[in-house]
Amino acid sequence: MNAQHSVSRPALLWLLGAEALVLVPLWFNVPLWLAGLWLACSAWRAELTRRRSAGPGRVLKLALLVATLAALYVSVGTVIGLEFAAALLVAASVLKLLEVHSSRDARVVVMLGFFCLAVGYLFDASLAWALYSLLPLCALLAALVALELPAGHRPPFAPLRRAGLMLAQALPLLLLLFVFFPRIGPLWSLPMPGDRARTGLSDTVAPGDIAELAQSAELAFRVSFDGPVPPRQSLYWRALTLDRFDGSRWTQSDPGAVRKAGDWQPQGPAYRYRVIEEASGQPWLFMLDIGRLEGTNARQGYDFRWQRPRVIDQALSYEASAWPQALREPNLADAARRPALALPAQGNPRSRELAQTLAAATPEGPQRVQALLRMFNQQDFHYTLRPNPLGADSIDGFLFDSRRGFCLHYAGAMTFLLRAMGVPARIVIGYQGGEFNPRGSYLSVRQYDAHAWVEYWAPGLGWTSVDPTAAVAPQRVEAGLAEALAADEPFLAGSPFSALRYRQFAWLNELRLGWENLNYGWERWVLSYQEAQQRQWLSQWFAGYASWVLPLGGGITLLILALALLRPARRRTDPLLRRFQAFERMLGRHGLLRSPGEGPHAFAARASAALPAQAQTIQAFAQAFGAARYGAQAQADRHAQLALQVLKRQLRQGRHSPHDRS
Repeated sequence: MNAQHSVSRPALLWLLGAEALVLVPLWFNVPLWLAGLWLACSAWRAELTRRRSAGPGRVLKLALLVATLAALYVSVGTVIGLEFAAALLVAASVLKLLEVHSSRDARVVVMLGFFCLAVGYLFDASLAWALYSLLPLCALLAALVALELPAGHRPPFAPLRRAGLMLAQALPLLLLLFVFFPRIGPLWSLPMPGDRARTGLSDTVAPGDIAELAQSAELAFRVSFDGPVPPRQSLYWRALTLDRFDGSRWTQSDPGAVRKAGDWQPQGPAYRYRVIEEASGQPWLFMLDIGRLEGTNARQGYDFRWQRPRVIDQALSYEASAWPQALREPNLADAARRPALALPAQGNPRSRELAQTLAAATPEGPQRVQALLRMFNQQDFHYTLRPNPLGADSIDGFLFDSRRGFCLHYAGAMTFLLRAMGVPARIVIGYQGGEFNPRGSYLSVRQYDAHAWVEYWAPGLGWTSVDPTAAVAPQRVEAGLAEALAADEPFLAGSPFSALRYRQFAWLNELRLGWENLNYGWERWVLSYQEAQQRQWLSQWFAGYASWVLPLGGGITLLILALALLRPARRRTDPLLRRFQAFERMLGRHGLLRSPGEGPHAFAARASAALPAQAQTIQAFAQAFGAARYGAQAQADRHAQLALQVLKRQLRQGRHSPHDRS
């Protein structure tokens, strides 16, 4: 018999159940055919255990490995990135089931399960996933415990109770390490797979892009204010500006200009707030119009946007201050003026003629802006997410033919007309508004709050924001998208199962707000507890003493936890452990020494092979010891004591020893 005992059927059931709990959520992030491979390998493993067969040979296993790797490459399309790495780990965990011949092989599967569980947090770090992950974690620990228990002599759920106790014992140490262990940035980053790109704003925008965002209820960011929340009409969250128009799409004329900070002067009241931005796959931060940022390595660009050197691939927390009445760039340089006046050489002749007519009647820039707002407000323009298709001259088609559109239609048309009248202008894209959650006193800004407005420049005033959509559909700014569409179009028509569609039901809306508040707390106090937050929090508690209080207090706390968890005094006086040590000494006198890391059952199996006359007694002691140690069975302790006494008498008689064997 080899050094590792075979896997019992109950232990195999725990193993397969734990792997199922670990892998099921990952099917959303890896090729779905891996689920079929897991079902086939699990059924194959169960049948091999029932028949007590050895399993597939080397040639078949090699063929399965090659076929799986080829299928992974075809499905993912690359061998670089998070998606392929996660799929490869899942495939390894699944294929390893075919090699589970001993407890050692089963422990390898359990370890792979722990890695798969951790990989799940790379795809989803939400509170829901964190709560769910406790279930497969308990199951994996229970599988480890079940592998150490002998067959029979134990309740079926004893491994689960033992696993729960182990988790409870580890909780104080977990909390201590979470609070005090230094936070460090990642040593490397994984390329995000293509289908992980979040729904969000882009630096190249056509009208249809904003319409797609308006159909998404995905969370963009959350905001909490130090003090009262500003009125909804003031909640314009800037992301970036678009100042180049090619006739159909708006883009940035100089995407790399984020290195040049725009000139602005704080004026009027200020707002202080904290943002928790969701992973977007883009580097931009969302700011309440013009302000300053704290606690991040982002830089302000020429258009007052804030941008990080890397894309945001996980929830990011930052604090900021905003001055909505700030004076923005009172002196406009020629290098900034030229792109803010640029228009295609050809196209949209009717819009150019309209601009010339309005310019002749209104000599000043602000007056021209007001003339355009009156036009949108008084003429037959409509706000809708389902506008008519526009031709090659999209501005002409919107202003003179369709007259139906949403924010980007109005912002693009107004910017075009202002430039044609000689007024520097550009489009600002970001979000407008947000839903207030009274449970946590914060705003939730979602993708359907995506918005576009206009920024124009005038002498003495600098850059000034104006929203043409508010002139057409003021309810969009004052109440939100749902109210703006209530009379004509369904809200979130593409998301029939979104709870946001049923906010008219008070009890359902209260449940939704309560759950969202829990998620907000999870992101604010757990996911956002990074280096800056840790330093700030600890300095508040240990101001002036951090240099010696933290190391000394941390060391003492770790020592107390080690004494409480390891309990060396109890280990020395544990009667069950003393019996096993006596068992080791008896066999050691006959030349049988337990190897480092060798488990009780493996040691007993080796001793039984060396002392066949005492094999039955040795196995009886090992089974009773395992049942008492891991199954917490009171009678098993007595059985272990009796077996040890019988073995002692047998060995004293010296019937067989390793030197007597023929």
